[in-house]
Amino acid sequence: MPREPVNRPATPNPAAPVARREILAWAMYDFANSGYTTVVLTAVFSAYFVGVVAGGAGNGAATLLWTAAMGVTNFLVLASAPVLGAIADRSAYKKRFLAITTAGCVLFTGLLALIGPGDVALGMALIVASAFMFATGENLIAAFLPEIAKTEDMGRISGYGWSLGYFGGMLVLGLCLMYIAWAEARGQGAAQFVPVTMLITAGAFAVAALPTFLWLRERARPQPLPAGAGFVRVGFARVRETLAHARHYRDLFRFLLTLAVYYSGINTVVVLAAVYAQQVMGFGTQETIVMILVVNLTAAAGAFAFGHLQDRLGSVPTLAATLAVWIAALVLAYFTESRAGFWVVANLVGVALGSSQSAGRALVGQFSPPARTAEFFGLWGLAGKLAAIVGPVSYGLVTYFSHGDHRLALLATTVFFIAGFLLLMTVDERRGRAAALTPGEADVA
Repeated sequence: MPREPVNRPATPNPAAPVARREILAWAMYDFANSGYTTVVLTAVFSAYFVGVVAGGAGNGAATLLWTAAMGVTNFLVLASAPVLGAIADRSAYKKRFLAITTAGCVLFTGLLALIGPGDVALGMALIVASAFMFATGENLIAAFLPEIAKTEDMGRISGYGWSLGYFGGMLVLGLCLMYIAWAEARGQGAAQFVPVTMLITAGAFAVAALPTFLWLRERARPQPLPAGAGFVRVGFARVRETLAHARHYRDLFRFLLTLAVYYSGINTVVVLAAVYAQQVMGFGTQETIVMILVVNLTAAAGAFAFGHLQDRLGSVPTLAATLAVWIAALVLAYFTESRAGFWVVANLVGVALGSSQSAGRALVGQFSPPARTAEFFGLWGLAGKLAAIVGPVSYGLVTYFSHGDHRLALLATTVFFIAGFLLLMTVDERRGRAAALTPGEADVA
């Protein structure tokens, strides 16, 4: 029996050729938003929150509060990402939604400048709001990748974007480092200079994102809604239908599970690296920032190199290699007592970080049917944000119940990468690509 074609998603417009400046504009968004990740979530505000804003609660409790804020953020993204992606597919509103989330992240990041010692509740509220906007925008910009890149080029172009992103993070962090050095030379403490770094980060995001909105085109074609139905209802219906027909995309869903597991480890390292460096290794603010700068450089090199390797050897073998590097780095970190040894660990993490994130994004793009890119990248966001709840919160709980033992918490994080490596071995890359090019029942009207 023929079915009413009410759930057919928006499709890319084949008449719109992709210019080089469009690819640059897409990659520039990675450049723009990486300052937020690097300064707010990794290098500066995370350690400031644990050590200064919530410092009165004690190390274990302050760490748990920070990871709880990350958990709340990512639960909100987890609940909203698939539906927003489905709505964006049908309405061809990816670029409009991206503009809203970008403006929101810039605004709430700027408001973090108001946070001082003891402002725990307001600080958590603003970090949740800014990180939610950031993460939603990250899902939306990723959904443009299959529109601007051929399947065989996705690894390379995703690697370009991630590499450029790390340079963007280094630039913003470098600006913050110069300001912090100037402020500390004048006797200012973290409560005086950290708020200014939030304004620097917000301003850099706003300026660097402009090429994306000037040059990147929305290629999807909007589809009319069924009579009496709204976007939210249709969005939920499309997600339910996709999940009901997941068997056709079994390798995509296997990989999303794999990604959720190993991303639990990645998200833990990203949001707690500065906390670990300062609480365990005794790094100061400037030394921590210099370390993160160097890690961004090695991460950019890793994303670029492994992006090319991925297109030659395949995504699954490349990703397996990066997970092996992660495991080695964290085991080494557990036994490392010296600062020199920790610098070695940090650079191993950098190489693995850039390459594993880039390879994961490209593989989702290769496994996604062209008409459902925003929806499936919404599911990518769902898997990533589930990981961002499980990983950091588990670290926070281990730290809390072990009375501040960050080494034990970091060793526990290694389990996520080992499990991810084993799950990755069940993913058939060739079959997953074929399924994306062959319409399943969920795609046939």
